[in-house]
Amino acid sequence: MTTIKELLTSLNWWAPFAYQESYDNAKLLTGSPDQIVSGVLVSLDCIEAVVDEAIRMNCNTILSHHPILFSGIKSITGENYVERTIIKAIKNEISLIAMHTNLDNVSLGVNHKIAQKLNLLNTEILKSKPNVLKKLVTYCPTNKADEVRLALFDSGAGNIGNYDQCSFNTIGIGTYRAGENAKPYLGEKGQVHEEEEIKIELVFPAPLKSKIVNTLLKKHPYEEVAYEIYELDNTNKSIGSGMIGDLTEPVNENRFLEILKSTFHCKVIRHTKLLDKPISKVAFCGGAGGFLLDDAKSQAADVFVTGDYKYHEFFDADENIVIMDIGHFESEQYTIELMGDFLKRNFNTFATRLTTVNTNPVNYY
Repeated sequence: MTTIKELLTSLNWWAPFAYQESYDNAKLLTGSPDQIVSGVLVSLDCIEAVVDEAIRMNCNTILSHHPILFSGIKSITGENYVERTIIKAIKNEISLIAMHTNLDNVSLGVNHKIAQKLNLLNTEILKSKPNVLKKLVTYCPTNKADEVRLALFDSGAGNIGNYDQCSFNTIGIGTYRAGENAKPYLGEKGQVHEEEEIKIELVFPAPLKSKIVNTLLKKHPYEEVAYEIYELDNTNKSIGSGMIGDLTEPVNENRFLEILKSTFHCKVIRHTKLLDKPISKVAFCGGAGGFLLDDAKSQAADVFVTGDYKYHEFFDADENIVIMDIGHFESEQYTIELMGDFLKRNFNTFATRLTTVNTNPVNYY
């Protein structure tokens, strides 16, 4: 059996909720962490029709990309679709979980799935997210340094790009005097002790702070462990918004539009002026990615694919790049498949089902 809490732990390992944007509300929205999961229905959006589907399918959990709740509400009376959805979920003891911008911001998330659908090569995050790295500095007697380092590596510290077990080590002399109630690992009570120690420095993802500190305190031989944690301005190249990659071979702009239309089942694609140039490097972002246009330009993308572009924003292409708006739902539709595959790989104690409800609120004539 799997509880909601265990499900959340696994989802957080994949796409830490700490990586969501400040405006977002990705989390457990309704339900108890102690509830046993009988089945999960995966959807892009959570609306009444999806809750009805979950009831019919015996799924007591809905995992959606978009949260039904973005901001606080002061009453729940069923006045609108948000309130009616929440009432129906709570009444039928259905837990609602949202994996939104945290899933957008990880390297194996929403945009990775888009890259797969377009068969892109050499993919990288388009705009790295700041303030997601911290640095741990600690001091350890030389005879225990290897053991402490390895434990920290195993807990997720010391990864930089394609390298792991990265650290910087400096030998120095530590001093201390143990008090009457102390239990010193080295030295005698009441006497100043000098010990050759190694200063260990390594970086780690901010969401792992508690795990890293707990590992350090558990593995370090000293009764009182000296350590510091610093926030870093450095970016993590595997965390951030959008992606950029290369087509397997260049194609002309009209052919690329056909590929997009077929792959994402678009009835229409809004785009800026075609520049009569081959398309090779593609920048893209699932959902509303207009804020990434300058990043796409600076990395010499031939085209920027996203959704929700506004009229005046199209002018910003300035004939330096082609903007192609395929629609918000269309760009993120394969997120359902992405989340469903993750659940099926990692859990066999409940059924995972993909919604058959088309939640796209936009219709085309």
